[in-house]
Amino acid sequence: MQFVAFERAKQGTGASRRLRNSGRTPGIVYGAGAQPVAIEVDHNALWHALKKEAFHSSVLDMELNGQTSKVLLRDVQYHPFKQLVLHIDFQRVDEKTKLHMKVPLHYSGAEESPAVKVDKCLVTPVMTELDVSCMPSDLPEFIAVDLSNLQKNVSLHLKDVKLPKGVSAVTRGAKNNPVLVSVVAPAVEVAAPAADAAAAPAKGKGKGKKYFLLTAPAVTPVWLPCAQRPTFAWAVGFCAI
Repeated sequence: MQFVAFERAKQGTGASRRLRNSGRTPGIVYGAGAQPVAIEVDHNALWHALKKEAFHSSVLDMELNGQTSKVLLRDVQYHPFKQLVLHIDFQRVDEKTKLHMKVPLHYSGAEESPAVKVDKCLVTPVMTELDVSCMPSDLPEFIAVDLSNLQKNVSLHLKDVKLPKGVSAVTRGAKNNPVLVSVVAPAVEVAAPAADAAAAPAKGKGKGKKYFLLTAPAVTPVWLPCAQRPTFAWAVGFCAI
């Protein structure tokens, strides 16, 4: 993707506020051994570009002062409640240096898998993006993951996915083979017999006594007078008389 940026001469809080009021977004581009440059970008064009997945995960062509350079989107700051981009950061790409980037995962074929089609399992994506390391020329816009071979109660791990050529996954800590997709068999519901709310008390207790059902709001405690001792009831209670 390609976009146009302009060098920004004035900096500071007041200058940035006036720039946003004029329909432009302040930003900065840095990296690749060159000096950082303050830039400005048309806000409407930037707003629509940010809605595209490729703008976040691929190498971009930035035209600045008549020259085109390769950059990556590194940070975006949004207004808390307005549809407004406050600031944006880009990093220059060095063609000879590996880069780290989060790449989206696109899942497909789950409906045709035996786990779903035969066993009616629940398939849940655990990870929606993957941190990868590769050369800029090998960076994919997304990684396609085929789920058509999922089996019952067998989750899909990172080592089960074939990554594009030149791309390696970056894992941290002991989780070198994280779960990408979980497969859970459906729970079997066992119908329990309905309990009788007005059932008689336990066998051998309370012979010859009459019982009646008292109801009260669940949050209001009610004291029930009894012949022997008071009984404290919440929503439903029995009192012997």
